[in-house]
Amino acid sequence: MIKSSIKKWDFEDRPREKMLLKGHEVLSNAELIAILIGSGSQDESAVSLAKRILGAAESLENLGRKSIDFLMGFKGIGEAKAIAICAALELGRRRQVIPQGTKIKIRSSEEAFKVLGPMLSDLPYEEFWVACLNRANLVISKEKISTGGMHGTVVDPKVIYSHALKERASSIILYHNHPSGNMKPSKEDLYITEKLKEAGRFLEIQVLDHLIIGHGEYYSFMDEGLM
Repeated sequence: MIKSSIKKWDFEDRPREKMLLKGHEVLSNAELIAILIGSGSQDESAVSLAKRILGAAESLENLGRKSIDFLMGFKGIGEAKAIAICAALELGRRRQVIPQGTKIKIRSSEEAFKVLGPMLSDLPYEEFWVACLNRANLVISKEKISTGGMHGTVVDPKVIYSHALKERASSIILYHNHPSGNMKPSKEDLYITEKLKEAGRFLEIQVLDHLIIGHGEYYSFMDEGLM
């Protein structure tokens, strides 16, 4: 059975026209993705295809973690369309990240999460970052320390404190993500945190917190009394 194309739909039901008429806020996630797709096939509209993609990913958040190959597994999604979708999702993620050079004062784990949390939430592999702060608890820099796989990444205290000393930081906040979404700290997480705290005491650079980032959520060592 051949599906009717979007062009044959009522004017208000076409995603592009609907956005022009009513604004982007009224469009569903599937309709927004359909605009990125541009056109469907003879057998399926772009909106229907977008709904199938979202259904397979189970949520928009999960879709942000999917690869170009995942998208190209759907009939009607070639390389160009897959890249366009991934690029749009990446822009949305970056929009939530506080830009480098922005002075933000950290007074809680929630504020600390805003510095790097949105960027780390959707990564399919682990990364370890450090944020350097001055005496007023203002973030003065952010630096990626290492990139690993699904289950871990190597952390070298010398690299972290070399960066902190270069920035003349008074304190630092540690960040790493768990792609699985399980935010419970591992034995290795606890060990490296203690090791970095000990080194920080010697160098008079305090480790204020260590945040484990999950899927839009976080675990704070400070909030849990582990600092």
